[in-house]
Amino acid sequence: MFGPVVAAAVVLPLRTQRLQRLGLRDSKQLTRDERERLDREVRKCAVAFAVAEVDAETIDLINIYQASRLAMRIAVDALPCAPDHLLIDALRLDHPCAQTKLIYGDSLSISIAAASVIAKVYRDGKLRAWDLEHPQYGLAAHKGYATPEHRRALEQHGPTPLHRRSFAPVAKFYGEEALEQAVATTELLFDDAELQEELEPCMAD
Repeated sequence: MFGPVVAAAVVLPLRTQRLQRLGLRDSKQLTRDERERLDREVRKCAVAFAVAEVDAETIDLINIYQASRLAMRIAVDALPCAPDHLLIDALRLDHPCAQTKLIYGDSLSISIAAASVIAKVYRDGKLRAWDLEHPQYGLAAHKGYATPEHRRALEQHGPTPLHRRSFAPVAKFYGEEALEQAVATTELLFDDAELQEELEPCMAD
């Protein structure tokens, strides 16, 4: 419900045994200490990497699915070298490069796992920094997810400019029309069962 969506693109060398030995895998399966250690290792050994974010205001304009695709596209375009082929977690991008969409890609591809670690470490760091500015919301703990703690804080203090107005728990603070639009957008996004399955693992938040 809070902050930007973040994506990363990573080009790894042909030999990745060290990263595999260190336990590089889906960032959601790692502890914070493991992610931060692996983030340093990936940055050190990667041929290239880039991180991109799309802010809450843009998410509200184009929806979280399209914002996620946009963040991925920006990250790919920001790579200092042109990739030969894109392996993408669950999505296809509007990009001329050859690409393969992998459902649960962060479990199947070490390159995607590396990107997921970099993206999550980057975004979690931003949320901890924002927690110092907005300590009443508990951002350092829940990282912006719609947890009961976050919902209670939202009810008590109202939204910040960094909250996503197109998400129903936030939209209700901006009137009935905003709430109806948020609910309609959510229903449209998740009307397709395949889309719902694809969207969840593709984002850092």
